[in-house]
Amino acid sequence: MFEQNLGKVIPVGRLGLLTLDSCKDLGKKVDEQLVKWRETRCHELNDHPATIDYVRDSYSIPLKTSRFGSGEGKATLLDSVRGYDLYILVDVCNNSLSYNIAGKLSYMSPDEHYQDLKRVIAAIAGKARRINVIMPFLYEGRQHKRTGRESLDCAIMLNELHNMGVENIITFDAHDPRVQNAIPMGGFETVQPTYQFIKGLLTHVPDLQIDTDHLMVISPDEGATARAIYMANNLGVDMGMFYKRRDYSRVINGRNPIVAHEFLGSDVKGKDLLIIDDMISSGDSMLDVARDLKGRGARKIFMCSTFGLFTNGLKKFDQAYEQGIFDKILTTNLIYQSPELLSREYYINCDMAKYIAYIIEHLNHDASISSLLNPVDRIQNILNRYRNHEL
Repeated sequence: MFEQNLGKVIPVGRLGLLTLDSCKDLGKKVDEQLVKWRETRCHELNDHPATIDYVRDSYSIPLKTSRFGSGEGKATLLDSVRGYDLYILVDVCNNSLSYNIAGKLSYMSPDEHYQDLKRVIAAIAGKARRINVIMPFLYEGRQHKRTGRESLDCAIMLNELHNMGVENIITFDAHDPRVQNAIPMGGFETVQPTYQFIKGLLTHVPDLQIDTDHLMVISPDEGATARAIYMANNLGVDMGMFYKRRDYSRVINGRNPIVAHEFLGSDVKGKDLLIIDDMISSGDSMLDVARDLKGRGARKIFMCSTFGLFTNGLKKFDQAYEQGIFDKILTTNLIYQSPELLSREYYINCDMAKYIAYIIEHLNHDASISSLLNPVDRIQNILNRYRNHEL
């Protein structure tokens, strides 16, 4: 829970949010939450000479990212940031934004969102007290290791931001948290949305029985095992996992094709299953796993993923839902969500704005965020409320 004594600790600097266009909706919600907290909390700091304007109508600082006709860009800050403790929010996965090059429409890619982030940092020009970047989907996080003559793009990105003066990088559910080794002297935190998944599920599904006889957590591959173990242990249920057999003699769309999914775990017949992973990209792997589990007699299947990319659209998910392959999909609003996705009856949106605001408020006061990174108490609290029919 939010620590009331934060209102008695002088912050690192005047709080400022710099929200790029890619993250505008989420940034607005975070700003509103921060305003609400500081308006209702004790106002000792608002009258302190070292914390002028501690309570404000908005902590968002206006900025503009524009393009020349050639497609080159620039960032402009529309207000002073001198002495601020800045938090820059960017969604590198937002594919809904576009610009014109020589009169032709071009949609923004993750590369262009990342360049805009660097332009904003360059526009700050060293005037801020501290720069923090909140990048929910870690740019190039999937290219976290070298298996051949390959570039290490994520490590390069982290080094670039660190060298530009970024003190803390906050991301969510990093594909491999070991990428932080690229900046051993820099702040790096990867946050898991486990509590939000459990809350979303318990809020929308009234007939779950949370015990080892009726519920099980499934990891769709080896890489998701750690997050599946964490959720299963908090729920007090068993875990199963799949491993992928790939054809390493071929490369299709930049990866070795999956030949089969092999299951390791106890019998799933008659049980409700939570499949958890960091992202749904095309969705092929997640749906293959769900079909396999349904064939093994699973009762209800819920797919939880921090990032719902849905790169090949929603048609295959609509068909699978109609066939009874799965019951619900839960993803967060950490990245862009299309209106089509939000309109689906099988979709549960897990709002992360309040969680991000918690993190910002704690960091601004130089307070520990350990309880936010490991939300065991909050998970157990909401489970008790669900069992007592209080939700």
